[in-house]
Parts: sequence; C-alpha cells; structure tokens
Amino acid sequence: MGKRVALVLAGCGVFDGSEIHEASAALVHLSRGGAEVKIFAPNIEQRDVVNHLKGSPAEEKRNVLVESARLARGNIQDLAELKASEFDAVIFPGGFGVAKNLCSWAVDGKNCTVNEHVSSTLQAFHSAKKPIGLCCISPVLAAKVFPGCEVTVGQDTNVDGRFPDAETASAIAELGCKHICKNVNESHVDKANKIVTTCAFMCKAPLHEIFDGIGTMVQEVLKLA
Repeated sequence: MGKRVALVLAGCGVFDGSEIHEASAALVHLSRGGAEVKIFAPNIEQRDVVNHLKGSPAEEKRNVLVESARLARGNIQDLAELKASEFDAVIFPGGFGVAKNLCSWAVDGKNCTVNEHVSSTLQAFHSAKKPIGLCCISPVLAAKVFPGCEVTVGQDTNVDGRFPDAETASAIAELGCKHICKNVNESHVDKANKIVTTCAFMCKAPLHEIFDGIGTMVQEVLKLA
C-alpha cells in the first residue's frame, strides 16, 4: 500500500505563491513512488499579488486556497482540516508564497512569524515522528519552528553565481539551526527530526537538475515514512 502524503501549497506562481515547477516535480515523484497524495493550503488572503509578466505588484487581492486550487486541479482542502494522523508524511514545495503567505520571512527574515495552521501542521507531524519534506525557501519554516534542526537551502556562499540567496543559510544558522551545504541535485536528511530538505530554485540550475533534486527529497521522505 502506498504512503499517504499531504502536500501543502502557498498559492500559484513563484513570486506570490507556490513555485509551479517544484509543486509539479514533487507530485510527479510522489506518483512514481506510489504515494497517495492529498493537497492542502491555508484559507487566507495572499500578502500581495504580483504580475508575473511585469514582475511588479498588482492592485488586487487573491486567496491562497483559491489560487492553490489551480495547481491542485480543484482537488484541495483547507489546511485547517489536515489531520497528521491520516498521513505518513507532509511536503512543502517552495516559492515566494512560502515566505509571504505561510510565514513572514520575505519581510521579517529570521524574526518572522509562521502561520498558525502551518506551525501546528509541522509540529503535529514532528511530534508523531513522521517525515517532513521541504524544498527551496520552505526549509526556513523548519528552522523557525524547530530550533536546532538541520536543513539545506543549497550553499552558504554564492558559488559561481549560482546561489544568489546564500545569505539565507546564515539566517538559518542565527536561528540556532545547522545549515548543511548541498548541491542542487542532492537533499539532506536530518535523521533525528525526520526533516528532508533540498534547495531547488535557490540554485540557478537547469530545470532537470532541480527536478532530480526534488526527486531525492521525495524518495528520502518516502523511505522515512
């Protein structure tokens, strides 16, 4: 019987929601791994809306759950309804929506707050000793909720110009967590906390390498489940 995995989205679109390629990659690898997936998102207003063509703010309001439903093909539930007891693992794709809607990292950095339903979901899976998968910027959620955990967002220096957000690793360390440097096609497993992370689009890399890295994260999550 396949593992039951909850996938948590943060909207639709890299600049104000979930990164679409990361969400799709996670779903493909979960499907290949025989997992039964249900998708969730918080029923809240987005922090902002970005015109992805122009890269500038748009004067409108959107709902995170409604926008996430685009990626879920309409088959999605309110994150408030997620029960960790019904799943073997949870995975969070990245995208700026994680740093804007699931927490306030985009504005407050390491002093951010985490959405109550996101925090309670993470804590519920952690308390039940069930694995948590995070990619791109979403490892900052674990760093904020679980001081002392180990995560990766890639490298802690801008190696060959491929890691322009390398300072995120320093902020994670300032939260009392250990940042592990990894390449884009790798993931890191914090065995003590059952947290699996990979950097995805935190690295400027070809899409297939990002896809492969997310694959290693999904595989490790399913192994731990």
